[in-house]
Amino acid sequence: MAFAGRMGVTVNLDMIACDPPAHVEGDAGRPRPVYGRDQERVLSALFAEELGAVIQVKANDRAAVLKRLGEAGLFASRIGNPNRDDEIRLVRNARPVFAEARAILQRAWSEVSYHMQALRDNPDCAKEEFDRILDSGDCGISPSLTFDPAENVAAPFVGRGARPVIAILREQGVNGHVEMAAAFDRAGFEAHDIHMSDIVEGRVSLASFKGFTACGGFSYGDVLGAGAGWAKSILFNERARDEFSAFFGRRDTFALGVCNGCQMMGALRELIPGAGHWPVFAKNRSEQFEARFVTVEITESPSLFFAGMAGSRLPVATAHGEGRAVFDDVEAQAKAIVAMRFVDNRGKPAAAYPLNPNGSPGGITGLTTADGRFTILMPHPERAFRALQNSWHPDDWGDDGPWLRMFRNARVWVG
Repeated sequence: MAFAGRMGVTVNLDMIACDPPAHVEGDAGRPRPVYGRDQERVLSALFAEELGAVIQVKANDRAAVLKRLGEAGLFASRIGNPNRDDEIRLVRNARPVFAEARAILQRAWSEVSYHMQALRDNPDCAKEEFDRILDSGDCGISPSLTFDPAENVAAPFVGRGARPVIAILREQGVNGHVEMAAAFDRAGFEAHDIHMSDIVEGRVSLASFKGFTACGGFSYGDVLGAGAGWAKSILFNERARDEFSAFFGRRDTFALGVCNGCQMMGALRELIPGAGHWPVFAKNRSEQFEARFVTVEITESPSLFFAGMAGSRLPVATAHGEGRAVFDDVEAQAKAIVAMRFVDNRGKPAAAYPLNPNGSPGGITGLTTADGRFTILMPHPERAFRALQNSWHPDDWGDDGPWLRMFRNARVWVG
């Protein structure tokens, strides 16, 4: 618990190192030690094999929790509290029997895992993650918003009763379409499930849609390269290529590519006006699939999705094996319009693993075009558009999470 919270803890062993035959009853029923075998009792308590659990509760809730546990027939007692010294401290009879810096103990705990990771993965990434334990000033995930997530900017448009149609695109292996449809539906769109075979075989035309979103997953199992197989099913099919070229060429359309869809749209850049400087996406620097809860910053950009959100730092889910942005050259990277980047918990662009899970330069993980109509992202905002979808969030967030704003922005753009 101390390692996960990066917080010191002081543990009082008096109650759990109690040997009833060696104690007499003290004040208020607390055992008073009879000295002689303290060291033996301490070791027995610390390395006991009986069933038990350690829980942390607020001081104001302690009496109520102990009462409930007692009513359930469970013995419980207070054994300690966090400390601000970032130290693991064990106390017996008001004297410390062990004390060491939390970082030193956590590195000892993690060392075997680190060496295994260094053999299995990129050793530089393994070292960066191991060394991050020493960063005692890391404040953890710290969202910072430049907008009110409770404000429904799309309400005036939704109130008119119109629900613009959006195509939720998927291909063989894509699995993020349901969450994506739910996000756009909540923002006031009418989401249509469109499989690529519908377009290839002429059953559906993109001409009837204001926008589309290419969803995450593993198109063709990624055996043709992440998103590349999906892109080729468009580039090398005359009907599909014409459909997408016409869609991108209209001035009243928008598109969003997320994860696998980001990789797919990146490979379609020759068809997308203003996307010539977009990167392709290669294997993560860690050489592993990365599924993490990380922090990103919305940068200043013309993307219609991020209107009014620039400067915000938000936690978001990532899940990809090939998300490292690779630009044609330095000039292309300089000209690319960045809409989102990975940042560390202090708000600085993340370079080190795992705060930058794929190794993209400058933490770049989202791009857009000059007119803001087409945006690609590696993270999954559709997996966190409701606050309860986050593994953690500030207490003052309501049901609508901050990521819902980007989908509402799209509804505002359509009008």
